[in-house]
Amino acid sequence: MANPQNKKKHGKTWKVVLIIVAITFAGGGWWTWKEGRPWFHATQAYIYGFPMMMMDLTREAATAVPTAGQFGAPVNQFAVMTEYPDASFRAVVRTGLDTLFAVAWADLDKEPLVLSVPDTGGRYYVIALFEMWTNIFASIGSRTTGTEAGHFLIAGPNWQGALPPGVKQVYRSPSRFVWVNGQMQADGPQDYGVVNPLQKQYKLTPLSRWGQPYMPPAEVPVNTHADIKTSPLKRISNMNAGEYFGRFAQLLKYNPPLPADAPMVDTLKSLGIEPGKDFDIAGIDPSSARALQRAMVTFAILEKAVHVMPTQEGWAVMPDDIGDYGTDYMNRAGNAFVGLGAVQPIDVSDTVAFNVSEDTPFDGSNHYVMHFDKEQIPPTNVNWYVSIYAQYGYHVPQ
Repeated sequence: MANPQNKKKHGKTWKVVLIIVAITFAGGGWWTWKEGRPWFHATQAYIYGFPMMMMDLTREAATAVPTAGQFGAPVNQFAVMTEYPDASFRAVVRTGLDTLFAVAWADLDKEPLVLSVPDTGGRYYVIALFEMWTNIFASIGSRTTGTEAGHFLIAGPNWQGALPPGVKQVYRSPSRFVWVNGQMQADGPQDYGVVNPLQKQYKLTPLSRWGQPYMPPAEVPVNTHADIKTSPLKRISNMNAGEYFGRFAQLLKYNPPLPADAPMVDTLKSLGIEPGKDFDIAGIDPSSARALQRAMVTFAILEKAVHVMPTQEGWAVMPDDIGDYGTDYMNRAGNAFVGLGAVQPIDVSDTVAFNVSEDTPFDGSNHYVMHFDKEQIPPTNVNWYVSIYAQYGYHVPQ
């Protein structure tokens, strides 16, 4: 059960990110106004844009394939993971070992898509629909729509039309791209033979082809410039300010800020970043350019901050607003860093432990025993698991 104090505690922790920067330039006078203030705003801008950057780099790598497979698929097609991921899997961090994933990247630029799901016979599943800011705007599955077969329309922000015959409901995304992130209960490898055929019945159909026989293209052109070998986190850590904020500005053209983000949009404009316009760091005010360069240290601050999250019995206290962040940009960035694609706790609850004790991190050269008393076994309606991850959240080789 969520602790009502968790969100408050977590928010205080993430404010450390900005406080560190504020203290750094709190010297007062001309320098603070001319250099420190833009730096503070640039740090806010970095944190604000980080989740969308992670989403876009993940999308780029996952869709840079000619045909659908286990770990990637062309746009508007499902990649179906038919077995638990091993240590070579790099598409998403901290994947679980009690469900099998089936994911797709939907592009709603031309038209809506109809998502079709099978009757799972009571087997637990959830499909979370993420917009590019990592908010979940719809959850389809056992808890919300049941386990019977059904069809659901996913539409972009500008689509106008009537619900087509046979479709239960329309879910409207505020962004052009949508991450269709599905998980289905799989109680060990012995369950693969039951789960895999169900997963392969997930389907995305363009609205213009609804009611007609439709098969997605067998092979599509590949983005040869996509980096499919380097993780999104590593790619971001290697970026300079021009690359980071330039790419973010491009993303804002197709995935506009939400209405509640108006104050942050003003902050972006003060730095020379305007939604819908190209960005060139060489063409902005020099003090803003320097501020954006300084703000790139925020990646390292985020990396440290996620390791000092509030804990309870050694486990990180996860915020209550996962998947519905509003203007809680710091928690949103932190969750994108530590576990992109985390669904709402009411569907799947995750936590993580980085340290044996407050100041002692886990060490791979040591052996550890995890013990649950009978009355402390995690409560669940379905199942639970424990996984071991290496740096950046990838599975440890077995």
